[in-house]
Amino acid sequence: MNAFLNNTNTTLYQGALSQRRTLKPKLTLVGAGPGDPELITLKAIRALANADVVLYDALANPALLEYAPKNALKKYVGKRGGKKYLSQDQINQLIVEEAFQHGHVVRLKGGDPFVFGRGHEELAFAQSFDMDTEVVPGISSSLAVPALKQIPLTKRGINESFWVITGTTKKQEISQDMPLAAQSSATVIILMGMRKLKEIAAIFSQYGKQNTPVAIIQNGSCANEKTGFGEVHNIAAIAEQKGLGAPAVIVIGEVVRLATSAPAEFKNLVNQQINTGNYGN
Repeated sequence: MNAFLNNTNTTLYQGALSQRRTLKPKLTLVGAGPGDPELITLKAIRALANADVVLYDALANPALLEYAPKNALKKYVGKRGGKKYLSQDQINQLIVEEAFQHGHVVRLKGGDPFVFGRGHEELAFAQSFDMDTEVVPGISSSLAVPALKQIPLTKRGINESFWVITGTTKKQEISQDMPLAAQSSATVIILMGMRKLKEIAAIFSQYGKQNTPVAIIQNGSCANEKTGFGEVHNIAAIAEQKGLGAPAVIVIGEVVRLATSAPAEFKNLVNQQINTGNYGN
């Protein structure tokens, strides 16, 4: 057991041992999908139906709580920038406390818990207390939100891969992978990047991508969804004009031109390429 557990959780651990005969503590990490409550798996619904406690995030649609038993405890543990919230260490400890007090804890996390969701940290902490654990994958917003706008992340003749990158690291800096992505032909999907949008655009412009199309989808799949289309050189201004902010998915790449809701000039360029035989080879 690491130093953190020894220093802060000895009492919790000892108390938990005395309850093992009457309770079977368990953690199930459940991906809640991108926001639309219909975009959740059957296995996730079954997990919620068997929950004693549900700890849910800001990006998990509250409507999903209806799948949990009425007598299940439901606690919000979301994190949003600029607002007070539980630290990750506090959430980890809360999971263990609730599991040993009540039994089955479902940790409901937006998107997929293993895609920039810190899910493995929670899993490993629970396992250090010898708890049963399970993971129910979710539909990641990095994949689903572009798809719902009919933006294919890969398209024959346009690109051969896609990158999913965090816009802000734990040091509040841009990932060192961003310049590498900007030099590739890949579609680049950026999560948690709205605060760094101008810096991201500058990096892509530095590598000759200033005219590459960009889509920003805020609250993707939800009723309050907002979108903005532009190019690398003007996307920051468009985002400001349209009042776009977090949470949002940023998509950079030629495939953005294929979106059904893309500006007419984007579609016209695609049509020209198709007519001249320069597209889709």
